[in-house]
Amino acid sequence: MIDAPNRRSFLAALLGGLALAGCGTAEARPYRVQLSEAEWRRRLSSQAFQVLREDATERAYTSPLNREKRAGTYACAGCGNDLFASRTKFESGTGWPSFWQPLAGAVGTDTDFTIGLPRTEVHCADCGGHLGHVFDDGPRPTGKRYCMNGVAMTFRPA
Repeated sequence: MIDAPNRRSFLAALLGGLALAGCGTAEARPYRVQLSEAEWRRRLSSQAFQVLREDATERAYTSPLNREKRAGTYACAGCGNDLFASRTKFESGTGWPSFWQPLAGAVGTDTDFTIGLPRTEVHCADCGGHLGHVFDDGPRPTGKRYCMNGVAMTFRPA
């Protein structure tokens, strides 16, 4: 049996290792759109920079895109890459814009351990910007819920 101090040390090391596994350890990719941190800061609002470039999450129910109902296309706020067609958007009740399928080749995924448990992070395929996460509790036909940060996207009406 592990004594109390050693058990605490073991758990702290384990949790620390899990947290580090999702923090900046991914191999850099050659994205089509590559800007310096200063250029991203000039291009994006403070909140969009925090979400797209620092993997933050906007507060639920704060994005106007959550209430957007028109036909059109959702694009990356960082680089303009088209991400989702409005026909794939659905009301998930989570407070973030949700979609059951991205456009072909529009997004990439990585495993994210920032909360200590694995989740599937979704990022823009063209600039690598953090968009949100995908879960397996969405509607048919895919069963996926792409839960996206509205500040990470723009909307272009059809």
